[in-house]
Amino acid sequence: MKKQSHPLQVPAVPAASPFNLDHAGPYRAWRERKLAGIASDVESLLVTIDNPLQLNASEKAAIETRCRANNMAIYRVSAAGRSENRQLVHALGLQLGLRRLDNNLRSDEDDITSLQVVEQHGNSYIPYTDRPLSWHTDGYYNRPENRVRGLIMHCVRPAADGGINALLDPELLYIRLRDESPDYIRALMQPRAMTIPPNVEQGEQIRGARSGPVFSVDPHTASLHMRYSARKRNIDWCDDELTRDAATLITEILAEGCSVISYRLQAGEGIVCNNVLHNRTGFSDDADRPRLLYRARYYDRVANTGLNGVEQGVSDADTE
Repeated sequence: MKKQSHPLQVPAVPAASPFNLDHAGPYRAWRERKLAGIASDVESLLVTIDNPLQLNASEKAAIETRCRANNMAIYRVSAAGRSENRQLVHALGLQLGLRRLDNNLRSDEDDITSLQVVEQHGNSYIPYTDRPLSWHTDGYYNRPENRVRGLIMHCVRPAADGGINALLDPELLYIRLRDESPDYIRALMQPRAMTIPPNVEQGEQIRGARSGPVFSVDPHTASLHMRYSARKRNIDWCDDELTRDAATLITEILAEGCSVISYRLQAGEGIVCNNVLHNRTGFSDDADRPRLLYRARYYDRVANTGLNGVEQGVSDADTE
């Protein structure tokens, strides 16, 4: 049963935007176009590239086209172009308009993170273990001015077994929720819809609490942005019935697996995306060749994929 109109106040969205909750016409038109272009399988997202250091025009266009329709693409580097040099990721990102890297807690000196099983002291961060990772978008604990809009995950070595990623375009989740009731979206657009408590390690606060919406509209590209984690611990949802119901419905939709793309990256393959929802199964390693992925987070979207056609996004801090 759909909820009744909810009095919550959310940030203003232009009337012509498909994400304006008070004008159904633009939403219906966008929804029709969106559902007509969604990928049905991995092959629909796959782009083979010869040299990631120098994409040709057709390779670049193919990646952008897939990211425009599905917010993600899976690339496969030809055998001759493969390299374990992380410069590959830097070069690929720059060619796709991904310029501003997020310097996060466990990233390396060049702001790219080596995802592998490592011995950890203090807090144990699941991405650096062989345990499963639940559904999330990257950087959900960042400040609003440092939203992670783009993401590259490049596989250097796969695990011996497991390590499968599931991927879901957040716009499809938005459609499911809004079709159920626009008030679910209204609740999830509240400025304090989801709060991540402070990160405290060995008595020292590394990061303060972070509150923000689950769904927001990027003011520069007019595109939808999602911030989410399915973790049961260390997530505080806004204490109202509508938000709690919306969070529960997200969990149920993700469990259904509808429109989810599952894939185990092989050596020389990667995902480039506008920070889509993703998870990872647990895995077991080959002791001689343990799993290694390079992850790069960006404050930019993939070029030429913004809803209003703007090529390059800017951070909120840049617009203030």
